[in-house]
Amino acid sequence: MLVVIAGGTGRLGTAVAGRLVEAGHRVRVFSRGLTPRAQLDPRVEVAVADVRDPASLPPVLAGASVVVSAVQGFVGRGGATPANTDRDGNAALVDAARAAGADVVLVSLVNASPDSPMELARAKAAAEEHLRRSGVRWTIVRSDAFIQAWVALLEQTSKDGRPVVFGRADNPVAWVDVEDVADVVTAAVLDGSLRGRTLDVCGPERLTLGQLALAVMRRGGVAGRPRRVPRPVLYVAARTVGVARPVLGRQMRAALAMDVMPPADDSVTRAELPGLAGRGVSDVLGLRRR
Repeated sequence: MLVVIAGGTGRLGTAVAGRLVEAGHRVRVFSRGLTPRAQLDPRVEVAVADVRDPASLPPVLAGASVVVSAVQGFVGRGGATPANTDRDGNAALVDAARAAGADVVLVSLVNASPDSPMELARAKAAAEEHLRRSGVRWTIVRSDAFIQAWVALLEQTSKDGRPVVFGRADNPVAWVDVEDVADVVTAAVLDGSLRGRTLDVCGPERLTLGQLALAVMRRGGVAGRPRRVPRPVLYVAARTVGVARPVLGRQMRAALAMDVMPPADDSVTRAELPGLAGRGVSDVLGLRRR
């Protein structure tokens, strides 16, 4: 079986590709020319295509049994945005998969909704709806926020080891290990009985963004408190500085949205897939007491 992974050179795509080749499947990953991660298995085929360019998709999808979408435009690399990548790009990928006769596994977000306060969640919801109406056999994997991605973001904002947190940062989030998400995506690829299902996956520890920042500081042996941008300042900055710097503005608006997002629950998914590891922030950061 050939599995094609869009966004396959990223953290999640790399993990899924490795699991599938270990299981004996042929895997082809593609991205818009980004350098593959060092951890990408050498048995994986690497191609260049862009979900924002529908004409580039048929050659890389040829012969695929399952197409996985692990794309995201939130961080804005190469001009990617949630609108042109997560919404329109996923729609183009679904249409190309239908033409190729392939199933689709779409990686989305918990709480994806057309009326979400978060731009990325609205874009993912539009992609989900397009997929459901496409006639393609599908599975949707809805993930909470990746621990590794947000830890990296906090570290990028650190000064003297103290990261910046935006907004109130007091709303608990079930931060999820990307390896857990990879396990669910891999199961969705290989188990045809999961077609027509939406599988939520999140982590076992519910921490606020402020608590996550403190955990990052603890790992680094840094005392004190994170630096904070208050919600009113953040709101104004998103409408001013965020216009000139769209990626920063997107991050600011996402932080405002995270202050009010409802909690996620993946108990149904974990009951169906009991082998999931369920590593939390403390495990990923190595903070568990021995």
